[in-house]
Amino acid sequence: MAPDSGHGPRALRVLIVDDHDVVHWGFRVMLGQQTWVERTLSARTGAEAISLAERYEPHVALVDLFVGEESGPEIAERLGALAIAPRILLISGAGRISATAARAAGAAGFVQKHWPAADIADAVQMVGRGMTVFPPQEPPKGLALTEREREVLELIASGATNPEIAGSLHLSPNTVKEHTSSLYRKLEVRNRTEAVQRAQRLGLLA
Repeated sequence: MAPDSGHGPRALRVLIVDDHDVVHWGFRVMLGQQTWVERTLSARTGAEAISLAERYEPHVALVDLFVGEESGPEIAERLGALAIAPRILLISGAGRISATAARAAGAAGFVQKHWPAADIADAVQMVGRGMTVFPPQEPPKGLALTEREREVLELIASGATNPEIAGSLHLSPNTVKEHTSSLYRKLEVRNRTEAVQRAQRLGLLA
C-alpha cells in the first residue's frame, strides 16, 4: 500500500464481505459516519469480493469467517493474492479464529460483530493504516484437547477415515473411535463435518 500523502491521512475504501444483508446495512451505516471512510462496498460471495476488489481497489476488506458455504479465510487468501491487495480484517458473530490461523490466511486482524461500534471502527482504521488488531484470546473452557486428540482432529480435517487414522498413528480402530467420541463430546458436535467447522471457528485448526 502506498504511504499517506497530503495534509492528512487518506480516506479509506472498505469492502464488506458477508452473506447477511443486516450485517452489510449495519457496517455501511457505521462506517458511513466516519470522516476517514471514502467509500464502502458490499460483496456476498467470494467471487463478488474478488471482482469488486479488482475494480475498486479497497484498502481494507472485512471478511466474515463463514460467507454462506464459503470459508472466510480462503476468501482472504484469494484477496491477498491480488496485484493490489486490501488488508484483511476477519469478522465473526459467534465463531473464533486464533491469531496464528488468521495471520496464516493473510489477515491483519480479527474482531467480533458484538463489539461496540466505536471499537470496530477503530479496528478498521488501524488495519487500514498498516497496524494489526488481534485481541488476546483465552482458550474455550472445557476444550483442553490432548495431544493425541489434536492429531486425530487434524487427520479428520484432512479427510482421513478412521482406518487411515489408525494406520497413521499406529492405533487400534477402537482407540481411534474413543478419541473421536471424546472430540465430539468436547466440541459438542455430532459428526466429522460439524467437528471440523467447530474447530475452525475456535481456532483449533490452522
